[in-house]
Amino acid sequence: MARELNASGIPLEPVYDSVHGAPHELGEPGEFPFARGIRRNMYRGRLWTMRQYAGFATAKASNERYRFLLAHGQTGLSVAFDLPTQLGMDSDAPQARGEVGRVGVAIDTIDDMETLLADLPLDRITVSMTINAPAAILLALYLAVARRRRIPYDKLGGTVQNDVLKEYVARGTYIYPPAPSLRLVTDVMAYCARAVPQWNTISISGYHIREAGSTAVEEIAFTLANAKTYLQAARESGIAIDEVAPRVSFFWNAHNDFFEEIAKFRAARYLWAHLIRDEFGCDDPRAQMLRFHTQTGGSTLTAQEPENNVVRVTLQALAAVLGGTQSLHTNGQDEALALPTAQSARVALRTQQIIGYESGVADVVDPIAGSYYVESLTNELIERAGELIAEVDLMGGSLAAIESGWMQRRIAESAYRAQQEIESGRQVIVGVNRFAESTDGVSIPLQQIDPRIEREQTDRLAAFRQNRDAAPVERHLADIRRAAAGSENLMPHFIDAVDAGVTLGEICGMLREAFGTYRSKEVVA
Repeated sequence: MARELNASGIPLEPVYDSVHGAPHELGEPGEFPFARGIRRNMYRGRLWTMRQYAGFATAKASNERYRFLLAHGQTGLSVAFDLPTQLGMDSDAPQARGEVGRVGVAIDTIDDMETLLADLPLDRITVSMTINAPAAILLALYLAVARRRRIPYDKLGGTVQNDVLKEYVARGTYIYPPAPSLRLVTDVMAYCARAVPQWNTISISGYHIREAGSTAVEEIAFTLANAKTYLQAARESGIAIDEVAPRVSFFWNAHNDFFEEIAKFRAARYLWAHLIRDEFGCDDPRAQMLRFHTQTGGSTLTAQEPENNVVRVTLQALAAVLGGTQSLHTNGQDEALALPTAQSARVALRTQQIIGYESGVADVVDPIAGSYYVESLTNELIERAGELIAEVDLMGGSLAAIESGWMQRRIAESAYRAQQEIESGRQVIVGVNRFAESTDGVSIPLQQIDPRIEREQTDRLAAFRQNRDAAPVERHLADIRRAAAGSENLMPHFIDAVDAGVTLGEICGMLREAFGTYRSKEVVA
């Protein structure tokens, strides 16, 4: 039975023989407002970066996986950190018990970071780090390793996610209250603008907003509203928008509604270009271009019949490519059950390579242009997301919308409606609520994290603390305490501290004392 509304509640016509909705001038590829792509030549000049997200267990095991992926044709690295690291805790913290190395790699010390990056040519690859509340400290560890290797900072390329606002909205790995969290974000922006000019200092994430249950409209609107808050915070801290905006990047989800996802990326580029030019007065095309990474939708993967996920991921990845992504991660078929095995990671990477080298979609620029349906959806998404951004503005911006719980409540309501559609059968999930077969006795190999890894990691951490010089550690922590109480940039203090042996957890502990911690309001849909 054909749908009358798409996943965002947009009415669908049986046939599109013209472009519907308010006419928006989408321009040409490589020209303002960049809706058709940020480069005139797009993938005819160079394919997107195939950046598979990986990290598990120990730094050594993760390093082996990175070298495996690079050897199989991956062109950029994306680091997943375990939950204690994401929450600014050392692996021997009581709250970390049972979580060390489970959903990513454990990084406590500069020794861990050196092991993680061993034999990787940091001046010839780009590295993305998915880390938020302690992002400044993980970046400091990365820069300290580069300094030890005598690699100039201007040769380093990569991204640190550093998007703490979406943690309050959708994900929950925040530490400090919003105001000091924004200070850490702008400290990274200001420091890298001067010292690490090729580094993307923030990757503003719609991905997790969508994973929490938002619609495509809400994913666009709330992500761009958060972006406005970061730019306003940067401006208020004395950073010129022209200096920081060109290094802002984005991270989007690729979900199941194939044509809506293509239109979503086009609409987001259009809205960002106008926002940067019309609201922030920035005429630099590098700032007006919405550059983004895409990951296929984790929440769309099913534990039932996991081989079906290969098909889902392929369609989602193709939508991202047709939408003009700059880099892409494709999920493994087993990720509804565990971290991906090496085999499923290879199939996920091969999916991108087949799209890039065999399908022909990279042979022409914006091959979907002129589709009545896609152009109509693009117009509709621009209008609806623009209206929602204006609604957030009327509340006082995304910070006010988050602190009141409005944004979280709106996402929860969308998630509830989507689940009702699935449970009623109106939204078909193949192998789950239709065409399902018994899976008794069916199993696939899964990634297993050996429990001994946690003990070995904490033993290494204990040995590291025992062998370091305690006096510099105390001196650097005191410097961080003093700087946090004032207004100077914290990044130089973090780099020197981790290089002297201060751990991630010790720095975050000091910042907890200086800034306090945050507890969110309960949200009821």
